[in-house]
Amino acid sequence: MRLILCLSILLVLIQGCASSTSQTRIDNVEQYFRDEYFSPAQDLIQPQELFSLSSQITQTLRQDFQKSRMSRDYTMANRWLANYINASNGGFEYQDNVTRIAQKTFDDRAGNCLSLVLLSASLAEVLDVGVEFQEIEVPPVWDKQGDFYLVNGHINLRLLPKETNNTYLVSKDAIQIDFLPERTMRGYAKKHIDKTTVMAMFFNNIAAESLVEGKYDLAYAYIKQSLMLKAEFVPALNTLAILYRYKGLDNQAETIYKLALSMEGEDLNALYNYAVLLASQQRLDEWAEVHKTLELARIRNPYYYYDMAQQAYFDHEYETALTWYKRAVEKASYRHEFYFGLSRAYWATGDERKAQLNLERALALTGDDMNKRRYQSKLHAMKTH
Repeated sequence: MRLILCLSILLVLIQGCASSTSQTRIDNVEQYFRDEYFSPAQDLIQPQELFSLSSQITQTLRQDFQKSRMSRDYTMANRWLANYINASNGGFEYQDNVTRIAQKTFDDRAGNCLSLVLLSASLAEVLDVGVEFQEIEVPPVWDKQGDFYLVNGHINLRLLPKETNNTYLVSKDAIQIDFLPERTMRGYAKKHIDKTTVMAMFFNNIAAESLVEGKYDLAYAYIKQSLMLKAEFVPALNTLAILYRYKGLDNQAETIYKLALSMEGEDLNALYNYAVLLASQQRLDEWAEVHKTLELARIRNPYYYYDMAQQAYFDHEYETALTWYKRAVEKASYRHEFYFGLSRAYWATGDERKAQLNLERALALTGDDMNKRRYQSKLHAMKTH
């Protein structure tokens, strides 16, 4: 679920689905907090709430499971739960929007990958089914919200069979639960992560989502919760440094960037943001050192090409815009706005057939009602032109 979160001028890591491999231990992370610059936030989500489910849900789940035990075909608890979750057929729906606790995800029957993993782990705990959390090293999936670029990673889990003295296991295989099964079939590398890391991911996600919304005090409170769970969690350190920059605390931000880089010297998110800080202070020699590494990251960002296309389009350089839009689509063929850009550029060049085709693709990809109405209106105008 979600996300490396990146800013157009700053790169933030939100975690939904990624983790860090720290080389240094932080013994007292509280020394890096600056409470005096923030107001206390109220009604925060607490760690114990992440995996908590109502008594009604747990009771119903146990009852449904016990009923299945009365049938002739005996099913292991982990397999029964996998069927109950029914990830591949829509038991719970993947929606890559906001991060939720397990109870909220259950109520909504939907969530991003991190939210759905929390829910699945919570259901597993009710039935005493063991779990393994996995970070999937998928290629980044890019999104954009306002001035923020978001790079979505991925996380899933495995349900483990429980072997007891009076139970003979016909199959000892763990069952992987993945709400984006098309990814898991591609053989991407997997890395086991512990429950504490998953919890740190959750709070960093919430913090980054709050930061996007301009709720800085709330973002700070949730970053603290993330780092109190896992002080060496580099994504949360990166988010904290970005928040400090937003508050004008450049010295404190630099301290955090250096701390993050001392643990992961090649973390591109921290490097990018540190480079932005150096450039803003005209420390160009230091900036040049990190910029060499960052150039490759820039050309992998599909929104780099999209922004170039947009600029060319508004400069009435439509053929150039087409070239850049096509490159953006090559990097991220799942983004509706890239196809909408292609549609506009083709229309401007007089290729009405391709303009309509790409607008239809944009319409098929968008999940936003406002965009759907917008695209449908433009598509109708094209067809009646």
